[in-house]
Amino acid sequence: MVTVFEAYAGLARRVLARPAWLGRTRLVAVDGPSGAGKTVFAARLADALARLGSGRPPVVNTDDLLDGWDDQLTFWPRLEESVLTPLRAGRAGAYHRYSWVRRRFLPRPVPVPAAPVLILEGVSVARAAVGPELSLAVFVTAPAALRLTRAVARDGPSILPELRRWHDGERAHFAADDTEARADLLVDGAPTLPHDPDRYYQRIARHPRPA
Repeated sequence: MVTVFEAYAGLARRVLARPAWLGRTRLVAVDGPSGAGKTVFAARLADALARLGSGRPPVVNTDDLLDGWDDQLTFWPRLEESVLTPLRAGRAGAYHRYSWVRRRFLPRPVPVPAAPVLILEGVSVARAAVGPELSLAVFVTAPAALRLTRAVARDGPSILPELRRWHDGERAHFAADDTEARADLLVDGAPTLPHDPDRYYQRIARHPRPA
């Protein structure tokens, strides 16, 4: 596997140079297994886009859309109705954020403007069903043991039973959906070589498939 560091600034320029397929919005999906580093990557790309002067794009984290642990993949109609359909028509969307503490959706809507770029971040956001409307699909990966350690450090050991079930579900989804192979960009979410993580990410270069 070959790795190379690339600048978030360069990726931001590439995003803006690509056509918009969701109304007037360039839809960027940051997918990958839990604990891989998707949230950090999405935030740094949003910061890089903001530095180009067009404003910081909205970032929708699908953890905020899930109706609890059992909604791992079935949240999509909620995202489609509240966010993607309005943006497709050039209108702002909005969604209700799920509270994992209260175990219910909060009443106050979170607006999603019809901006030049929208970043979706979460497991399954680059699914095949939305592929034709994506301007960029990113798949962030990291070793399974590290991903588990990160998740437990963030949420505590009490989540382990649900988390293991979650990991089984995402593995099955990625295998069936072929998400990683279809992604435009493969990113190492646990780089070990020295670099400035706020400015650079580590791209994983794919070997050409045999003819």
